Amino acid sequence: MSFDSTLASLGIGRTGPSTASTANANLGNPAMDQGDFLTLMTAQLKNQDPFDPVDNSQMVAQMAQFSSLAGISEMNTTLKAIAERLNGTSTGDAMAWIGRNVLTEGSTAYPRTDGSLGGTIELGADASNVTVTIEGPNGAMLRTVELGAQAKGAIDFEWDGTTDSGEPAGNGPFTIRVGAQNAEGKAVAAAPLVWAPVTSVSLGADGAPILTLPGLGQIPVSAVRKVG
Repeated sequence: MSFDSTLASLGIGRTGPSTASTANANLGNPAMDQGDFLTLMTAQLKNQDPFDPVDNSQMVAQMAQFSSLAGISEMNTTLKAIAERLNGTSTGDAMAWIGRNVLTEGSTAYPRTDGSLGGTIELGADASNVTVTIEGPNGAMLRTVELGAQAKGAIDFEWDGTTDSGEPAGNGPFTIRVGAQNAEGKAVAAAPLVWAPVTSVSLGADGAPILTLPGLGQIPVSAVRKVG
């Protein structure tokens, strides 16, 4: 390839761009890469005046920079692939969730094998009185647990699985309702968190596991507060 043809392939004449239209036509072309630069340098060496050779020290230095950039680009690609693998979840990783007990926001809960039940309440502000009410499958109120004054944050609660009359409440599922008030008698934001076993798992479009919990449906892993 001659020097002129090399320049022409880049849209450049010996004294600059051949025409305005040619220059404009190449505005959208990708930047010159290492291969283009090497071709241009080779063409220059082939067509230089042997009695007045050009100083190629700058071209050699730029060629070294191209090599360094190519190495950095390849390293970045490798690191990105490693990061994606570390952040992603394989099918084996997702299957490890099955059978685990997780704590997540919800109002439907199942008791432990001994009939008792535990959970957590998230309070949005300090409360002078917090009450947990457990309802049966038919909506009947079974037990009210008074937690008294509580500070803002997460509060654990336990229920022994018996009704207000002291009889076993059964196997559920139970509905957990929370009420909270401040010293002025105004309602305080409160959300119940319940424990539930993971019965199945699937991978979402982004590769993150989607957990299926009895009574709660499907939740993303990001909704899990604790793992038991």
